[in-house]
Amino acid sequence: MHEIPRRLLDFVAPDDLFDSILVVDSVEYLPELRQRFPDAKIFVVTDDEDAPDQFSALDVDFRILDFRAERLPFDENFFDAIIGDLTLELVTNPQDIAAGFASYIKQTGFWLTSFRNVRHWSIIQRLMHGNFGAIATRLFAKSEFERLCYASFYKEVRMMPIVRRAKDDLVERLSDCGFENINDDLQTEFWLVRAARSMAELSLLKSMYSESIRAELSKLIRRIEYDVELERSVESFWALYDRENFFVEYVAQFIRMTVVHLDRFFQRLSVHSSRAEIVELRRAVEEFEFDD
Repeated sequence: MHEIPRRLLDFVAPDDLFDSILVVDSVEYLPELRQRFPDAKIFVVTDDEDAPDQFSALDVDFRILDFRAERLPFDENFFDAIIGDLTLELVTNPQDIAAGFASYIKQTGFWLTSFRNVRHWSIIQRLMHGNFGAIATRLFAKSEFERLCYASFYKEVRMMPIVRRAKDDLVERLSDCGFENINDDLQTEFWLVRAARSMAELSLLKSMYSESIRAELSKLIRRIEYDVELERSVESFWALYDRENFFVEYVAQFIRMTVVHLDRFFQRLSVHSSRAEIVELRRAVEEFEFDD
């Protein structure tokens, strides 16, 4: 089987800021990661005992272990990103590994990985010739890997194809035989994956204030919406608003992502408050709704 091109960092955006990164086996990414994130704490888990000597100049913390068989020696919610190609190709229970990685990633972070497409023409060709030769290898179709990620606590999954085209008319013949080729899937040898713990909008919300502050804001918004000790909840809402110096767009986005009954929420918020920010919040929420 062909080696995968090392292109996972194509999925790292210019505005991604990493304080802590875990690399799983794919040590080839270390030089570029250190160059792009000079102040980040970079950790590696690998069973290659020679790897630390090869990258001794990069200030990387190596842990020599088999991630498939051993629990990772890190705190939960610690990493901004976990990076590693083909991490599920040789595992017994892929969902256990995927969900395990999720537990180590911050709510604003993501997992960068890849998988070999079981529907690539080269795989099908080997099967046609009775010469697959990869009994221990776990391959995936795109839809199957997406389902696995969503079942493993990731909220948003994006994929990028790496294409290797057939040199003859094999793909056309496969299509004629009934193989679907949506988005040129039969020519896609690998899929790169960015699986995020939160949807992009929620990730932004979670990055701006601490978890305890977000939890308090969310609780007060829900208490107002459902008329729980309304006067006290409204007072506490504005006290938090002033104490944390919230800006209108932030709270509006939070309301949009939290509240089910917007009319009810704003009506109850207005009962015990006449602050000008109420009108601004409602306008901002409606603008977000219009953008959708």
